[in-house]
Amino acid sequence: MITHEIGFTGEVSPVHKWRVLTLLLVSAGLSVAGCGAGGDRESAADAVAVRLLTAVGARDGVTACSALAPETASEVSRNAGKPCPEAVLEEDLPAPGQVTGTDVYGQWAQVRLSDDTVFLAVFPDGWKVVAAGCTSRGERPYLCAVQGS
Repeated sequence: MITHEIGFTGEVSPVHKWRVLTLLLVSAGLSVAGCGAGGDRESAADAVAVRLLTAVGARDGVTACSALAPETASEVSRNAGKPCPEAVLEEDLPAPGQVTGTDVYGQWAQVRLSDDTVFLAVFPDGWKVVAAGCTSRGERPYLCAVQGS
């Protein structure tokens, strides 16, 4: 980009210096804004995980199912032989604890709460829970009370 701003003499004109400086400042501003966006994505994932667990605790199956990914909601319903809003309330999910950490990896997120780990994925309408009620088993995969197939 800067090579296009250099004249035949190899010198950069004052006008071109300001253009380059402006581009660099705008780029730096976008980078900082991008860092904030990561925090926003983490906060959004946290909110969905907590919303699911809060809804189950409040016996609000409709809200709980709206937080689930479509395949996860279908699996919950299929396993219980009931509609998702009824079935999800029978799952062994803990009350929402305090969020202790969140990691976002592109389209995926892991939200760790004091008594649970929730996994989410991005869908067109935002974060959705793909697995909840998950317990770490060290090097082996998490064991989850609710998950899609």
